[in-house]
Amino acid sequence: MTLQATARQTATIVADDCRETFLPTLFGLRLLIIAENTVYHVMERLSPYDYRGGFWNFYEHGGRPLFLAPASRSPMRIESGLTEFRGEVSAEAAGIIATLFVLSNLALRHDSDHLAEAYHRLAAYSKGHAEASAIFAAID
Repeated sequence: MTLQATARQTATIVADDCRETFLPTLFGLRLLIIAENTVYHVMERLSPYDYRGGFWNFYEHGGRPLFLAPASRSPMRIESGLTEFRGEVSAEAAGIIATLFVLSNLALRHDSDHLAEAYHRLAAYSKGHAEASAIFAAID
């Protein structure tokens, strides 16, 4: 049996002078406000004990927007009532989880190919993330 290692990928934080185009590019103009607010609301529900609002970092990979995540260095306890996942992840992984939930939900609800493509891009990226097993357990 041959095991094939998944290459670790690293997303980069979007520079301050490029933040204004990140959310419209990720979510599209039509659903921008709904999607952004939904990510914050989902995080409140996923991590009710550790998430208290605050500044979020925007992440891209290969020049394309991927996800947003709280700018916290502290781990976050995730409790997903949707999937029964209970665990502790980095703030970055928590942001990936929240962004995946929102992209999936809104892509289906609004029949958006743009959001579906963003979901698949983030899911593909997440397969190489250091916390991939927790991310996929949380959304599955």
